[in-house]
Amino acid sequence: MSTQALILAAGFGSRLMPLTQTIPKCMVKYRGHCIIDYEIQALEQAGIKHINVVGGYLYETLEQYLQKKFHIQHFFRNPNYQSTNMVTTFFCARELLEFLTENNDDLIVSYADIVYSKTIVQNLLEADGDFKVIVDKQWKRLWEKRFDDPLSDAETLKLDKGIITEIGKKPISYDDIHGQYIGLFYFSSSFLKKVLSFYDSLDTSKFYDGKDIKNMYMTSLLQGLIEKYQNARAVEIQGGWCEIDFKSDLDIVIELQ
Repeated sequence: MSTQALILAAGFGSRLMPLTQTIPKCMVKYRGHCIIDYEIQALEQAGIKHINVVGGYLYETLEQYLQKKFHIQHFFRNPNYQSTNMVTTFFCARELLEFLTENNDDLIVSYADIVYSKTIVQNLLEADGDFKVIVDKQWKRLWEKRFDDPLSDAETLKLDKGIITEIGKKPISYDDIHGQYIGLFYFSSSFLKKVLSFYDSLDTSKFYDGKDIKNMYMTSLLQGLIEKYQNARAVEIQGGWCEIDFKSDLDIVIELQ
């Protein structure tokens, strides 16, 4: 039994234009290196030997770049990246997800626009639980560098004795934010089976947080799992990461832990 990683890298990155005119968002350079370089190196340094990637926008550009620089286990493609969202991208790797459940391998899922270090990955691996989510308790320090009004962009994340009870909603006040979801989480093999069954059971005619199932936010899927299984363990960190969503984010200097 081992742990594999899946990086969701299908996005266009419109807020980073014109930097993303000829490269996908995850290849934009932050402090001299592509964003995805930081992720792959952090995962590898933490002992993850099998890293998989789902591309979309400028798929061939990303695939060629990664093939030259890293050993990627499998590439998957979301051909409908322009009209779908993160959950659809995740399930474009359905073949991998089913393989992992059959072979009792666990899974780390990472967004492709975040910079983090091996320490954060190690924290995620070493924590107990079948469903674990990295939560930044010092999120406000970063958001104050990124936004004039941190509350305007932040999302809710509520904890009860280390278990996440709510994620990804619009906060009314800072009391609704016990930490911030960064886009890095873990499913054990046994729980991944439940994730697949849960997703397959969703009503495709319904809207989830205002989105149809093809455009469902990842936090909406996680919230559904949270409500059904009540086992989403927060793995708390104290900063040491950054999201790259705006050109101004490229000017923020963080100390990777």
